[in-house]
Amino acid sequence: MLDLICNSGPQLSLNAAMITLLRREFTVSLSLKQAWQYLARVEEWPSWAKHIKQVKVRPSGELGAQSTGIIHLSNGMKSTFTMTEFAPYRHWKWVGRFVCLTVHYDHIFEELDPQRTKLIWIVSAEGFGAPVFGKLFAKIYNWNLRRAIPELVKEMNASKSKGDSARSGHA
Repeated sequence: MLDLICNSGPQLSLNAAMITLLRREFTVSLSLKQAWQYLARVEEWPSWAKHIKQVKVRPSGELGAQSTGIIHLSNGMKSTFTMTEFAPYRHWKWVGRFVCLTVHYDHIFEELDPQRTKLIWIVSAEGFGAPVFGKLFAKIYNWNLRRAIPELVKEMNASKSKGDSARSGHA
């Protein structure tokens, strides 16, 4: 039924305006290049994002302009993404689906000084029911990020203190 509502034609696409659901800013004690390289290994995100069980990226390895992937969530759901914007060491944006929504995930990197980088994550949505389904999605995603971001910051900062600009075993 929900699929029928979400895909029933152009008359229901009138509420397709983009809305911002979340914006998170945090700082890590890594250079811009180190922060980018660390976060671009999306297949390793489950180490700090416990709501993610596994990530498969194609082509495998670091993200690039042609990247696509599947995020397997710990609750059994899957989320696919496709890269839509890719500006190395500045930002990447990918797009995925949630119910009737097209969800845009922007990952922005700003150098504060040679040893600190600010990360800005913006999640926006568009599509039929964005004001309703978007609020639900934002509530769930916000709960996950409240737990995941502190773990990510701790992990990234620890990688520097170990003298490892990335993770052990990676160039």
